[in-house]
Amino acid sequence: MTETLPKEQPAIAGLKPLVTTVFVPAAIFGIGQGAAAPIMAVTARDLGASVAVAGLIVALGGLGAVLGDLPAGRIVSRFGERRSIIGGSSLGATGVVICLLAQTPWMLGIGALLTGLANAVWGLARQSYLAETVPLGLRARAMSSFAAMWRLGFFLGPLIGAGVILLVGARGGFLVQLVGVVLAGALMARVPDPPRKVQAGNSDHGHVTLPEILRRHRAALSTLGTGSLMMGAARASREAVLPLWALHLGLDAAQVSVIFGIGAAVDLLCSYPAGHIMDRYGRRLVAVPSLTVIGVSYLLLPFSTGAVGLTVVAVVMGIGNGLGNGVIMTLGADIAPPEERAEFLAAWRLTHDTGMFGGPLAIGLLAAVLPLGWAFAALGATSFAGAAMMFRFIPVYSPRVSPRSRVGKL
Repeated sequence: MTETLPKEQPAIAGLKPLVTTVFVPAAIFGIGQGAAAPIMAVTARDLGASVAVAGLIVALGGLGAVLGDLPAGRIVSRFGERRSIIGGSSLGATGVVICLLAQTPWMLGIGALLTGLANAVWGLARQSYLAETVPLGLRARAMSSFAAMWRLGFFLGPLIGAGVILLVGARGGFLVQLVGVVLAGALMARVPDPPRKVQAGNSDHGHVTLPEILRRHRAALSTLGTGSLMMGAARASREAVLPLWALHLGLDAAQVSVIFGIGAAVDLLCSYPAGHIMDRYGRRLVAVPSLTVIGVSYLLLPFSTGAVGLTVVAVVMGIGNGLGNGVIMTLGADIAPPEERAEFLAAWRLTHDTGMFGGPLAIGLLAAVLPLGWAFAALGATSFAGAAMMFRFIPVYSPRVSPRSRVGKL
Protein backbone atom coordinates (compact mmCIF):
# COMPACT_ATOMS: atom_id res chain seq x y z
CA MET A 1 0.00 0.00 0.00
CA THR A 2 1.49 3.32 -1.10
CA GLU A 3 1.51 6.06 1.52
CA THR A 4 -0.06 9.38 0.60
CA LEU A 5 2.09 12.39 1.43
CA PRO A 6 0.80 15.99 1.55
CA LYS A 7 2.53 18.82 -0.25
CA GLU A 8 4.94 21.18 1.50
CA GLN A 9 6.78 24.22 0.13
CA PRO A 10 10.51 23.52 0.41
CA ALA A 11 13.28 26.05 0.75
CA ILE A 12 15.32 24.34 -2.02
CA ALA A 13 14.29 22.75 -5.31
CA GLY A 14 16.45 19.60 -5.14
CA LEU A 15 19.36 17.84 -3.48
CA LYS A 16 22.25 19.39 -5.43
CA PRO A 17 22.59 22.46 -3.13
CA LEU A 18 23.06 20.09 -0.19
CA VAL A 19 26.19 18.40 -1.57
CA THR A 20 28.73 20.87 -0.16
CA THR A 21 26.65 22.08 2.79
CA VAL A 22 25.32 18.80 4.22
CA PHE A 23 26.53 15.65 2.46
CA VAL A 24 30.24 16.45 2.21
CA PRO A 25 30.34 17.80 5.80
CA ALA A 26 28.63 14.59 6.93
CA ALA A 27 31.34 12.51 5.27
CA ILE A 28 34.10 14.67 6.79
CA PHE A 29 32.48 14.44 10.21
CA GLY A 30 32.19 10.68 9.79
CA ILE A 31 35.87 10.41 8.88
CA GLY A 32 36.76 12.12 12.15
CA GLN A 33 34.47 9.87 14.17
CA GLY A 34 35.74 6.76 12.42
CA ALA A 35 39.37 7.72 12.99
CA ALA A 36 38.82 8.21 16.73
CA ALA A 37 36.58 5.20 17.39
CA PRO A 38 39.27 2.48 17.29
CA ILE A 39 41.73 4.35 19.52
CA MET A 40 39.46 5.44 22.39
CA ALA A 41 39.71 2.13 24.22
CA VAL A 42 43.41 1.78 23.31
CA THR A 43 44.16 5.23 24.75
CA ALA A 44 42.22 4.41 27.91
CA ARG A 45 44.27 1.24 28.37
CA ASP A 46 47.50 3.17 27.76
CA LEU A 47 46.47 5.53 30.56
CA GLY A 48 46.11 2.60 32.97
CA ALA A 49 42.38 1.88 32.74
CA SER A 50 41.15 -1.68 33.22
CA VAL A 51 39.24 -3.41 30.44
CA ALA A 52 35.94 -2.63 32.20
CA VAL A 53 36.81 1.05 32.68
CA ALA A 54 37.99 1.32 29.07
CA GLY A 55 34.64 -0.06 27.95
CA LEU A 56 32.84 2.45 30.15
CA ILE A 57 34.84 5.33 28.67
CA VAL A 58 33.89 4.21 25.16
CA ALA A 59 30.24 4.05 26.25
CA LEU A 60 30.38 7.63 27.56
CA GLY A 61 30.29 8.90 23.99
CA GLY A 62 26.93 7.20 23.46
CA LEU A 63 25.71 8.34 26.85
CA GLY A 64 26.63 11.92 25.95
CA ALA A 65 24.47 11.68 22.82
CA VAL A 66 21.51 10.40 24.86
CA LEU A 67 21.92 13.12 27.50
CA GLY A 68 22.34 15.78 24.83
CA ASP A 69 19.30 14.93 22.69
CA LEU A 70 16.65 16.79 24.68
CA PRO A 71 18.52 20.04 25.42
CA ALA A 72 19.64 19.97 21.77
CA GLY A 73 16.03 20.54 20.75
CA ARG A 74 15.76 23.72 22.81
CA ILE A 75 19.15 24.91 21.55
CA VAL A 76 18.27 24.46 17.87
CA SER A 77 14.80 25.97 18.35
CA ARG A 78 16.16 29.01 20.16
CA PHE A 79 19.37 29.72 18.26
CA GLY A 80 18.72 28.14 14.85
CA GLU A 81 20.60 25.47 12.93
CA ARG A 82 23.59 27.63 11.94
CA ARG A 83 24.51 28.88 15.42
CA SER A 84 23.80 25.43 16.86
CA ILE A 85 26.25 23.90 14.39
CA ILE A 86 28.87 26.45 15.41
CA GLY A 87 28.26 25.81 19.11
CA GLY A 88 28.19 22.05 18.66
CA SER A 89 31.42 22.13 16.67
CA SER A 90 33.10 24.24 19.36
CA LEU A 91 31.97 21.86 22.09
CA GLY A 92 33.06 18.86 20.04
CA ALA A 93 36.44 20.37 19.33
CA THR A 94 36.89 21.05 23.05
CA GLY A 95 36.08 17.42 23.84
CA VAL A 96 38.57 16.16 21.25
CA VAL A 97 41.31 18.46 22.57
CA ILE A 98 40.68 17.07 26.06
CA CYS A 99 41.06 13.55 24.67
CA LEU A 100 44.31 14.58 22.97
CA LEU A 101 45.75 16.02 26.18
CA ALA A 102 44.24 13.53 28.65
CA GLN A 103 46.65 12.26 31.30
CA THR A 104 44.13 10.11 33.22
CA PRO A 105 41.34 7.76 32.14
CA TRP A 106 38.66 9.98 33.62
CA MET A 107 39.96 13.05 31.81
CA LEU A 108 39.62 10.99 28.63
CA GLY A 109 36.11 10.06 29.71
CA ILE A 110 35.17 13.74 30.08
CA GLY A 111 36.39 14.36 26.55
CA ALA A 112 34.34 11.42 25.24
CA LEU A 113 31.24 12.67 27.05
CA LEU A 114 31.62 16.17 25.61
CA THR A 115 32.00 14.84 22.07
CA GLY A 116 28.83 12.80 22.57
CA LEU A 117 26.94 15.90 23.72
CA ALA A 118 28.24 17.81 20.71
CA ASN A 119 27.19 15.02 18.36
CA ALA A 120 23.63 15.30 19.67
CA VAL A 121 23.48 19.02 18.83
CA TRP A 122 25.17 18.46 15.47
CA GLY A 123 22.90 15.59 14.49
CA LEU A 124 19.69 17.37 15.46
CA ALA A 125 20.66 20.60 13.68
CA ARG A 126 21.42 18.73 10.45
CA GLN A 127 18.22 16.68 10.63
CA SER A 128 16.14 19.76 11.38
CA TYR A 129 17.73 21.62 8.46
CA LEU A 130 16.95 18.79 6.03
CA ALA A 131 13.38 18.50 7.33
CA GLU A 132 12.82 22.22 6.81
CA THR A 133 14.41 22.62 3.37
CA VAL A 134 14.08 19.40 1.37
CA PRO A 135 10.96 18.78 -0.77
CA LEU A 136 8.79 16.08 0.75
CA GLY A 137 9.09 13.93 -2.37
CA LEU A 138 12.89 13.86 -1.93
CA ARG A 139 13.01 13.74 1.85
CA ALA A 140 13.86 10.06 2.28
CA ARG A 141 16.56 10.22 -0.41
CA ALA A 142 18.08 13.23 1.32
CA MET A 143 18.05 11.53 4.72
CA SER A 144 19.40 8.25 3.33
CA SER A 145 22.12 10.04 1.37
CA PHE A 146 23.09 11.97 4.47
CA ALA A 147 23.30 8.74 6.50
CA ALA A 148 25.25 7.01 3.72
CA MET A 149 27.79 9.83 3.49
CA TRP A 150 28.34 9.69 7.24
CA ARG A 151 28.83 5.93 7.03
CA LEU A 152 31.21 6.33 4.11
CA GLY A 153 33.27 8.71 6.22
CA PHE A 154 33.16 6.37 9.20
CA PHE A 155 34.34 3.56 6.92
CA LEU A 156 37.27 5.63 5.59
CA GLY A 157 38.15 7.20 8.94
CA PRO A 158 40.07 4.27 10.44
CA LEU A 159 42.15 3.95 7.27
CA ILE A 160 43.07 7.65 7.29
CA GLY A 161 43.58 7.54 11.05
CA ALA A 162 45.95 4.61 10.72
CA GLY A 163 48.21 6.62 8.43
CA VAL A 164 48.26 9.59 10.81
CA ILE A 165 48.92 7.28 13.77
CA LEU A 166 52.00 5.95 11.99
CA LEU A 167 53.27 9.51 11.67
CA VAL A 168 52.44 11.06 15.06
CA GLY A 169 51.58 8.21 17.43
CA ALA A 170 48.56 6.51 18.95
CA ARG A 171 46.54 9.70 19.44
CA GLY A 172 46.76 10.62 15.77
CA GLY A 173 43.17 9.47 15.37
CA PHE A 174 42.07 12.30 17.65
CA LEU A 175 43.92 14.77 15.43
CA VAL A 176 41.92 13.52 12.44
CA GLN A 177 38.75 13.85 14.51
CA LEU A 178 39.62 17.42 15.49
CA VAL A 179 40.16 18.43 11.86
CA GLY A 180 36.94 16.66 10.87
CA VAL A 181 34.84 18.42 13.52
CA VAL A 182 36.19 21.87 12.72
CA LEU A 183 36.09 21.51 8.93
CA ALA A 184 32.63 19.95 8.82
CA GLY A 185 31.29 22.63 11.16
CA ALA A 186 32.80 25.41 9.04
CA LEU A 187 31.23 24.02 5.85
CA MET A 188 27.77 23.54 7.38
CA ALA A 189 27.82 26.92 9.13
CA ARG A 190 27.97 28.74 5.79
CA VAL A 191 24.28 28.06 5.23
CA PRO A 192 21.67 30.52 6.56
CA ASP A 193 18.87 29.17 8.74
CA PRO A 194 15.75 28.13 6.81
CA PRO A 195 12.49 30.01 7.46
CA ARG A 196 10.50 28.62 10.37
CA LYS A 197 6.98 27.30 9.90
CA VAL A 198 5.08 28.58 12.93
CA GLN A 199 1.35 28.20 13.14
CA ALA A 200 -0.85 31.17 13.95
CA GLY A 201 -1.83 31.47 17.56
CA ASN A 202 1.31 29.72 18.76
CA SER A 203 3.22 32.76 19.92
CA ASP A 204 4.31 30.99 23.09
CA HIS A 205 6.23 28.39 21.08
CA GLY A 206 9.54 29.61 22.42
CA HIS A 207 8.49 28.56 25.92
CA VAL A 208 7.54 24.98 25.07
CA THR A 209 8.87 22.55 27.66
CA LEU A 210 9.89 18.91 27.57
CA PRO A 211 6.83 17.77 29.56
CA GLU A 212 4.64 19.58 27.03
CA ILE A 213 6.37 17.85 24.12
CA LEU A 214 5.99 14.45 25.78
CA ARG A 215 2.33 15.15 26.62
CA ARG A 216 1.37 16.46 23.19
CA HIS A 217 3.08 13.65 21.31
CA ARG A 218 2.86 10.77 23.75
CA ALA A 219 0.98 8.60 21.21
CA ALA A 220 3.73 8.84 18.60
CA LEU A 221 6.60 8.58 21.09
CA SER A 222 5.12 5.60 22.95
CA THR A 223 4.23 3.57 19.84
CA LEU A 224 6.30 4.46 16.80
CA GLY A 225 9.00 5.67 19.20
CA THR A 226 9.18 2.19 20.69
CA GLY A 227 9.82 0.82 17.22
CA SER A 228 12.55 3.43 16.80
CA LEU A 229 14.15 2.35 20.08
CA MET A 230 14.08 -1.31 19.01
CA MET A 231 15.65 -0.42 15.66
CA GLY A 232 18.40 1.50 17.46
CA ALA A 233 19.13 -1.50 19.68
CA ALA A 234 19.11 -3.94 16.77
CA ARG A 235 21.37 -1.85 14.56
CA ALA A 236 23.93 -0.87 17.20
CA SER A 237 24.25 -4.35 18.69
CA ARG A 238 25.67 -5.83 15.50
CA GLU A 239 28.93 -3.99 16.21
CA ALA A 240 29.22 -5.97 19.44
CA VAL A 241 27.96 -9.41 18.41
CA LEU A 242 30.08 -9.88 15.28
CA PRO A 243 33.41 -9.48 17.11
CA LEU A 244 32.19 -11.62 20.00
CA TRP A 245 31.21 -14.47 17.71
CA ALA A 246 34.39 -14.06 15.66
CA LEU A 247 36.44 -14.49 18.83
CA HIS A 248 34.34 -17.54 19.69
CA LEU A 249 35.20 -18.99 16.27
CA GLY A 250 38.90 -18.26 16.74
CA LEU A 251 39.24 -15.69 13.94
CA ASP A 252 42.04 -13.16 14.09
CA ALA A 253 41.76 -9.35 13.98
CA ALA A 254 42.64 -9.12 10.28
CA GLN A 255 39.89 -11.56 9.32
CA VAL A 256 37.36 -9.67 11.44
CA SER A 257 38.36 -6.38 9.83
CA VAL A 258 37.87 -7.79 6.33
CA ILE A 259 34.46 -9.22 7.27
CA PHE A 260 33.42 -5.88 8.77
CA GLY A 261 34.59 -4.11 5.62
CA ILE A 262 32.53 -6.36 3.36
CA GLY A 263 29.44 -5.81 5.51
CA ALA A 264 30.02 -2.04 5.54
CA ALA A 265 30.34 -1.96 1.74
CA VAL A 266 27.01 -3.75 1.32
CA ASP A 267 25.50 -1.35 3.87
CA LEU A 268 26.57 1.65 1.77
CA LEU A 269 25.31 0.14 -1.49
CA CYS A 270 21.81 -0.28 -0.05
CA SER A 271 21.47 3.25 1.33
CA TYR A 272 20.41 5.32 -1.69
CA PRO A 273 18.03 2.68 -3.15
CA ALA A 274 16.33 2.57 0.25
CA GLY A 275 15.72 6.32 0.12
CA HIS A 276 14.30 6.05 -3.40
CA ILE A 277 11.92 3.27 -2.33
CA MET A 278 10.76 5.29 0.68
CA ASP A 279 10.05 8.37 -1.41
CA ARG A 280 8.17 6.43 -4.06
CA TYR A 281 6.35 3.72 -2.11
CA GLY A 282 6.39 4.82 1.52
CA ARG A 283 8.45 4.41 4.65
CA ARG A 284 6.86 1.14 5.76
CA LEU A 285 8.19 -0.75 2.76
CA VAL A 286 11.75 -0.08 3.95
CA ALA A 287 11.49 0.06 7.75
CA VAL A 288 9.78 -3.32 8.13
CA PRO A 289 12.08 -5.31 5.80
CA SER A 290 15.14 -3.63 7.34
CA LEU A 291 14.34 -4.86 10.83
CA THR A 292 13.16 -8.25 9.56
CA VAL A 293 16.41 -8.88 7.67
CA ILE A 294 18.48 -7.77 10.68
CA GLY A 295 16.45 -10.13 12.88
CA VAL A 296 17.07 -13.03 10.49
CA SER A 297 20.81 -12.30 10.51
CA TYR A 298 20.92 -12.56 14.31
CA LEU A 299 19.17 -15.92 14.19
CA LEU A 300 21.61 -17.14 11.52
CA LEU A 301 24.70 -16.02 13.43
CA PRO A 302 25.02 -19.04 15.77
CA PHE A 303 24.98 -21.34 12.72
CA SER A 304 28.10 -19.76 11.18
CA THR A 305 31.11 -21.95 11.90
CA GLY A 306 33.92 -20.11 10.14
CA ALA A 307 35.01 -17.02 8.26
CA VAL A 308 32.86 -17.77 5.19
CA GLY A 309 29.70 -18.30 7.22
CA LEU A 310 30.33 -15.18 9.29
CA THR A 311 30.89 -13.17 6.09
CA VAL A 312 27.50 -14.32 4.78
CA VAL A 313 25.86 -13.18 8.01
CA ALA A 314 27.72 -9.85 7.85
CA VAL A 315 26.40 -9.33 4.31
CA VAL A 316 22.83 -10.06 5.44
CA MET A 317 23.29 -7.61 8.33
CA GLY A 318 24.68 -5.05 5.91
CA ILE A 319 21.62 -5.38 3.68
CA GLY A 320 19.28 -4.96 6.64
CA ASN A 321 21.16 -2.04 8.10
CA GLY A 322 21.63 -0.34 4.73
CA LEU A 323 17.90 -0.53 4.05
CA GLY A 324 17.35 1.28 7.34
CA ASN A 325 19.76 4.13 6.64
CA GLY A 326 17.84 7.37 7.01
CA VAL A 327 14.49 5.80 7.87
CA ILE A 328 14.44 7.01 11.48
CA MET A 329 15.40 10.56 10.47
CA THR A 330 12.78 10.49 7.71
CA LEU A 331 10.02 9.26 10.00
CA GLY A 332 10.91 11.90 12.58
CA ALA A 333 10.71 14.64 9.95
CA ASP A 334 7.40 13.22 8.69
CA ILE A 335 5.57 13.30 12.01
CA ALA A 336 7.25 16.37 13.54
CA PRO A 337 4.89 19.36 13.90
CA PRO A 338 6.40 22.31 11.98
CA GLU A 339 5.79 24.78 14.80
CA GLU A 340 7.94 22.81 17.26
CA ARG A 341 9.98 20.66 14.92
CA ALA A 342 13.33 20.87 16.70
CA GLU A 343 11.94 20.03 20.15
CA PHE A 344 9.98 17.08 18.80
CA LEU A 345 12.94 15.78 16.81
CA ALA A 346 15.03 15.91 19.97
CA ALA A 347 12.55 13.67 21.79
CA TRP A 348 12.33 11.45 18.71
CA ARG A 349 16.10 11.08 18.42
CA LEU A 350 16.22 10.17 22.09
CA THR A 351 14.19 7.01 21.42
CA HIS A 352 16.65 5.78 18.78
CA ASP A 353 19.79 6.87 20.62
CA THR A 354 18.57 5.17 23.81
CA GLY A 355 18.25 1.95 21.88
CA MET A 356 21.69 2.38 20.34
CA PHE A 357 23.20 2.94 23.78
CA GLY A 358 21.21 0.29 25.60
CA GLY A 359 21.36 -2.49 22.98
CA PRO A 360 25.10 -3.25 23.17
CA LEU A 361 24.99 -2.75 26.94
CA ALA A 362 22.21 -5.34 27.23
CA ILE A 363 24.13 -7.76 25.02
CA GLY A 364 27.15 -7.46 27.29
CA LEU A 365 25.01 -8.21 30.34
CA LEU A 366 23.25 -11.15 28.68
CA ALA A 367 26.52 -12.60 27.41
CA ALA A 368 27.87 -12.54 30.96
CA VAL A 369 25.13 -14.87 32.26
CA LEU A 370 23.84 -16.74 29.18
CA PRO A 371 25.35 -18.49 26.15
CA LEU A 372 25.90 -16.13 23.21
CA GLY A 373 23.26 -17.95 21.19
CA TRP A 374 20.56 -16.85 23.63
CA ALA A 375 21.73 -13.25 23.39
CA PHE A 376 21.48 -13.47 19.59
CA ALA A 377 17.98 -14.95 19.88
CA ALA A 378 16.95 -12.03 22.11
CA LEU A 379 18.26 -9.59 19.51
CA GLY A 380 16.36 -11.39 16.76
CA ALA A 381 13.15 -11.21 18.80
CA THR A 382 13.73 -7.50 19.45
CA SER A 383 14.21 -6.89 15.72
CA PHE A 384 11.01 -8.72 14.80
CA ALA A 385 9.07 -6.87 17.50
CA GLY A 386 10.40 -3.58 16.15
CA ALA A 387 9.33 -4.58 12.63
CA ALA A 388 5.83 -5.28 13.92
CA MET A 389 5.68 -1.89 15.65
CA MET A 390 6.81 -0.13 12.48
CA PHE A 391 4.28 -2.04 10.38
CA ARG A 392 1.46 -1.09 12.72
CA PHE A 393 2.25 2.52 13.51
CA ILE A 394 4.05 4.16 10.57
CA PRO A 395 1.62 6.85 9.40
CA VAL A 396 -0.25 6.32 6.17
CA TYR A 397 -0.57 10.08 5.85
CA SER A 398 2.53 12.08 6.62
CA PRO A 399 3.56 14.41 8.20
CA ARG A 400 0.08 14.99 9.67
CA VAL A 401 -3.50 15.24 8.51
CA SER A 402 -5.01 15.98 11.89
CA PRO A 403 -3.84 15.68 15.52
CA ARG A 404 -5.28 12.16 15.62
CA SER A 405 -3.39 11.13 12.48
CA ARG A 406 0.11 11.62 13.86
CA VAL A 407 0.36 7.88 14.33
CA GLY A 408 -1.33 6.32 11.34
CA LYS A 409 -3.44 3.20 11.16
CA LEU A 410 -3.40 0.51 8.51
